[in-house]
Amino acid sequence: MNPRSLAFRLGAWYTLLLGVIFVLLGAATFFGLQSYLKSTLLDSIRRRSTQVQQILFEAPASVADAELQRQIDSRVAPAFNNRFLRVTRLPAAVIYRSGAPANGEFDPAAVGPPVDPAPGAGAADRARTLPELGILLSTSVLDTASGRYRVEMGASLHPMQTVLSHQLVVLAILLPMLVVAAAASGYVLVNRALRPVDRISALAEQLSLQNLSQRLPVERTGDALERLAIALNNMLGRLRDSVQTQRRFLADASHELRTPLTVIKGELQELSSQTRASAEEMRERVGSVLEEVGRLEQLVSGLLMLSRLDAGERPREWADVDLAELAHSTAEQMRLIAEDGGVVVDLSDLRRAVVRGDRARLKQVIVNLLDNAIRYTPRGGRVSIRSREEAQCGVLEVKDTGVGIPADALPRVFDRFFRVDDARSRDDGGAGIGLSIVKSICTVHGAEIAVESELGHGSCFRLRFPRITGRILPAATSNENLKTG
Repeated sequence: MNPRSLAFRLGAWYTLLLGVIFVLLGAATFFGLQSYLKSTLLDSIRRRSTQVQQILFEAPASVADAELQRQIDSRVAPAFNNRFLRVTRLPAAVIYRSGAPANGEFDPAAVGPPVDPAPGAGAADRARTLPELGILLSTSVLDTASGRYRVEMGASLHPMQTVLSHQLVVLAILLPMLVVAAAASGYVLVNRALRPVDRISALAEQLSLQNLSQRLPVERTGDALERLAIALNNMLGRLRDSVQTQRRFLADASHELRTPLTVIKGELQELSSQTRASAEEMRERVGSVLEEVGRLEQLVSGLLMLSRLDAGERPREWADVDLAELAHSTAEQMRLIAEDGGVVVDLSDLRRAVVRGDRARLKQVIVNLLDNAIRYTPRGGRVSIRSREEAQCGVLEVKDTGVGIPADALPRVFDRFFRVDDARSRDDGGAGIGLSIVKSICTVHGAEIAVESELGHGSCFRLRFPRITGRILPAATSNENLKTG
């Protein structure tokens, strides 16, 4: 048995606890029995002493010592009853001393001088033990018509000590047996209690990435083992979802990478097979290859960013960022893209909203949202960017009058490689990871992102950033003149 195992330690603690309880119960039993036997013996002694006291009370004032001795022998018979008796007429005249007891358990002559009770004490006032003789002695002083007497009545402690010795022998034999029985029962109980853990361990050993749908057995016991099994099953569920997400991610990434690589391969094969290609044809082939390389570069950069965000990488440079100023400068840089698509970008409702974050990452959020809105807004449409401060957050909205998103697709718009229309997105150069990047950056910044959309009427992406704590922000200002189109 492994002394470091949980079963051994629990069994040891169980055995130790029961062993201490057994020892305490044994000690309580022993001392309780000793007290009971001593009090019973003392009561018996005092009853005999009361008989002697009665004789002395009934005696006339002129009674002879011989008469008192006769009555004590006939009515009390201390030697026959294995009692010690000494009657003294105070101050020091011993009128009666019992002889050797019938069982010979003590020597009456060895009893030392008396010890008087406290002054003014009544009958049967003092009891003491003479351990060297093994006698329990009761002493009382009384006043009678014939004088003042001291009565000492005692009995041997040997019967009581014999019973206690037997009790000790029983305890000495019984306690080790009880401790051994406790250890055996503790071992059985602990192993039975830990049996669900063994089953959980056995099933956990069988789990792999191929059978994450299996679940550990849950016994409805209401204890920590049930909570452990439920927690592990929940963990397995999250692990399965994560693995499935990663598998989908790899499959989608492979699919997205394969398309431009296939195009590049085809173009290069045609170039290598043509021995007399004109300069114009060469430029077209090279331009097509460069276009696909750019697409690959954009896709790889997005995947690299997602992997870093998933790994817990935090923005390096945190600073106070005005969303209105950042959105205005970013929109100005993307003005040509909007003009090429015949889309008007409205910046008239940008109001000061200062948040804490990485300016470069926040700019990427705005770039992706604007690019998405411009790409899916038909010619003549409008994209509006708004910012404002609310009580507990800074708000940024990007709203367009584009094609919109179907209601059943809204819950998945932030999934990686998800596209409402695969063919249209691929033609537009989209890989389906822009909104995933936006979501990841918002998560790092503690921001919430929501989308509202109606098919054929456009979409609105709303971001809520937590306000800067411990600082009073300047009042919101209006940027009425910020408008491009």
